[in-house]
Amino acid sequence: MLDSSFFVGWGTLSLINAGLAQGKGRSGLAWCLISLLVGPIATFLIVILSRVEND
Repeated sequence: MLDSSFFVGWGTLSLINAGLAQGKGRSGLAWCLISLLVGPIATFLIVILSRVEND
């Protein structure tokens, strides 16, 4: 049985990823949803992807 702290941690990670994504000019909502599916892999992708330049 999964502990409730697992879900709290996973949700917190998705919110952190949303903030990281917005800081790089990406959609926070989209990355939050992606993070709910793949978790730490999304964090890794956000960190290695370059910043989006706004024209």
